[in-house]
Amino acid sequence: MNAVKLGLQIVLVLSNLFLILLILMHKGKGGGLSDMFGGGVSTSLGGSSIAERNLDRFTVALGIVWFVTVVGLGLLARFAS
Repeated sequence: MNAVKLGLQIVLVLSNLFLILLILMHKGKGGGLSDMFGGGVSTSLGGSSIAERNLDRFTVALGIVWFVTVVGLGLLARFAS
């Protein structure tokens, strides 16, 4: 049980760090860090570039991983006696 808890805690910390990085890379009103990596140079189709759409997908997927990890740690804390 301790190995599962430790594994979930490691996944939580890593997903936190990568989620912060991905959110900072999103293009806001003033540009963002995604312009630094070429996100603002690509052509847009339907208002957003392919890079922005992929960044959105990665961010949502990582957010789901983060949420599942938090719920898993909560369930472990509740039922571990």
